[in-house]
Amino acid sequence: MNAIAAILRKELAGYFATPLAYVFIVIFLVLIATFTFYLGNFYERGEADLLAFFQFHPWLYLFLIPAISMRLWAEERKSGSIELLMTLPVSVTQAVLGKYIAAWLFTGAALALTFPLWVTVNYLGEPDNGVIFSAYIGSFLMAGAFLAIGSCISATTRNQVIAFIISIVVCFAFMSSSLPYVLDLFEAWLPQMLLDTIASLSFLTHFASISKGVIDLRDLVYFLLMIVFWLTANVVILESGRGE
Repeated sequence: MNAIAAILRKELAGYFATPLAYVFIVIFLVLIATFTFYLGNFYERGEADLLAFFQFHPWLYLFLIPAISMRLWAEERKSGSIELLMTLPVSVTQAVLGKYIAAWLFTGAALALTFPLWVTVNYLGEPDNGVIFSAYIGSFLMAGAFLAIGSCISATTRNQVIAFIISIVVCFAFMSSSLPYVLDLFEAWLPQMLLDTIASLSFLTHFASISKGVIDLRDLVYFLLMIVFWLTANVVILESGRGE
């Protein structure tokens, strides 16, 4: 745990030592406010909830989270510092967890900075704060799943741009797997059971349920399993390239 904490502190300090953290936070806050008030018609809806706010989170994460995750390992590979990291008295698993948790906490901090919207909706009406809190938890878990995918993809290449693009493609595949136009491609030649399985892999389906205040154990397990699976793959990739 000490090794993970040391890497975590180093990574968090690294975020705020460069403009990257501030640029990401500002872009995230500006975009989410724009989408909420203009595309989501926050005031025009006349309802005391944050549905107009949370419905855009998956699509923002689709582009912004890979922008964070692309540097996690690709930068280490390109600079050669990954070899130095692997000589330190830390395991690959500890290194992966330390860097991942730091990125997840940073993303959580950006999400927490949207609290003025929560304050606003409470000032304007009487929302169900339990539902809003549930949606924040769901958003945080979904961001963690996006980050786990991006971290794994970043470990496969030295090029941050390639890591960014591939992460977007993979994340989009998981997001859109429940959409009708995707399922229509498989409907003619796959049994219904497999179609249901494909649809159940969608981030949108599981997040939509949590954002409505329905905390189903299956949704929580889904996001946690996604995180564990992709972080495990991340460790395997780094371990396999250790002797190269």
